[in-house]
Amino acid sequence: MNFDFSDDQKQIKEQAATVLAAECPPAVVRKVVDGEQSWDEALWKKVAELGWTAITVEEDHGGLGLSDLELCVIAEEMGRVVAPLPFFASTCMATDLIQTLAADEQKADWLPALAAGEHISTAAYAEGRGHGSFGQFECSFSNGKLTGHKDAVIHACAAGSVLVFAKNADGQHCLVRAELNQAAIKQNSQQSIDPTMPLYSLDFDGAEAELIAEGDVVDAAFKRMIDRAAVLLSFEQVGGSEACLNMAKEYTSQRYAFGRQVASFQAIKHKMADMFVALELARSNAWYGAWALTSDGDELSLAAATARVSGVDAYYECSKENIQAHGGMGFTWEFDCHLYYRRAQALSLVLGGIPWWKNQLVDRLLASDAA
Repeated sequence: MNFDFSDDQKQIKEQAATVLAAECPPAVVRKVVDGEQSWDEALWKKVAELGWTAITVEEDHGGLGLSDLELCVIAEEMGRVVAPLPFFASTCMATDLIQTLAADEQKADWLPALAAGEHISTAAYAEGRGHGSFGQFECSFSNGKLTGHKDAVIHACAAGSVLVFAKNADGQHCLVRAELNQAAIKQNSQQSIDPTMPLYSLDFDGAEAELIAEGDVVDAAFKRMIDRAAVLLSFEQVGGSEACLNMAKEYTSQRYAFGRQVASFQAIKHKMADMFVALELARSNAWYGAWALTSDGDELSLAAATARVSGVDAYYECSKENIQAHGGMGFTWEFDCHLYYRRAQALSLVLGGIPWWKNQLVDRLLASDAA
């Protein structure tokens, strides 16, 4: 396999890096961490104006009609600055589900506003803790009414609607869409280590909802959504990991101890080398995932699990060692190290924890060998 991004995709990446560096410095992220705001609406408007929310939306519905590869390069730059935006929830997950499963009339009604960034949506798929019921939905949908509970709904505070995985009266899995401004939907903030990626629980008590799809196509779409999200998040983790490595390099190069640069000490060099190896492994697996995502082959399942495991490991390693490289100052609120450590921990759980994904990776490797 010989994979690389095109020149146009690299230009989009460079544009994203430039814009986000200017519009999303640590001071902006800290406003969310300090509780001044739950997400950055001004930055979201900028992102929408640049067309990032319309990347994969079909041109007939106001989008750019590009591929998931363009989303990958933007996700990497989002991770580099710990962007406090509902980009993953709305653009990467909800929009794709609508394009995959919705009827033509529903697409015409919903996609233009999503592409323009005028409407934000999210997806609700987790119910309770643990992985035993991952992909098994107890929320019920019958006669246009939705009842049940969902946990860990990302950026529900910013969304106007939610796509809910549920089961219908026949026990089949289904996907429905509900407006969040209903009295029959109760929204509660859930404690999270990373306020820039807020989580909410949703309780539905006969809420009005519109059916999008039901049956086997929903099960297939859920599996693809999780795998696709794992690949996109792996790029965000690569961006965050590289930012941590660069922070550590810059700080240790400027600090002196016993008349020498801290970066010249062997122990620090070894830490940097370990961070670099973890980063490059994650990057190569993210690229493998990007190739599988757009190649229409049968390797996405394996590539997604590989990207997920290495991405989580790399971001945790780099964010942790970045704190250590800063010494005692790295543990303080004033330094920005904790912003990345928070995001690393949050991303390690948002699609199911790493033990579940490691088991998935083993199963998928065994299935690949058997084939």
